[in-house]
Amino acid sequence: MPTVHPLTEQQVRRSFVNCSQGEAKGLALPKDFDTLDWSALELLGWRDPKAPLRGYLVVEDGDRPVGVAVRAADTRMSGRTTAMCLLCQTAQPGDAVSLFTARRTGEAGRNGNTVGTYMCADLRCAQRVRADIPPWLQDRDPAEVLAERTAELRERVQGFVDAVRR
Repeated sequence: MPTVHPLTEQQVRRSFVNCSQGEAKGLALPKDFDTLDWSALELLGWRDPKAPLRGYLVVEDGDRPVGVAVRAADTRMSGRTTAMCLLCQTAQPGDAVSLFTARRTGEAGRNGNTVGTYMCADLRCAQRVRADIPPWLQDRDPAEVLAERTAELRERVQGFVDAVRR
């Protein structure tokens, strides 16, 4: 099952397709960046501790990393409702899911066009597909379920990244 190959700080910063080099240079990497278990990541996702509404996703596209800067909605859903992350498809309390938008690349992005979807508020979808196995899948072979869920996560993230680059 494909994962993100280990990346350097410079590779992560250079991977972003929808923000300036200056913005990418100034972003805060995950605090655990130096100790990440890359073999357990279909994508690297994190929130910027210096800018609470900002987040970042990095996924491999072929043999190169592609990063997308995202912005969380200003408002949150109620924790009393249930919502689903559309990337990892994990049902959670509503306040653990947020609408994220990403500026599109090229002329569309310069014109202010964005794409958006509901994602885990902490952007830790890669960890969630491995740990939060839905009850209706728990009677199946765990290795098979994991392979299926991680492949589906990569496919949905790739679809989001492709929409940003259109």
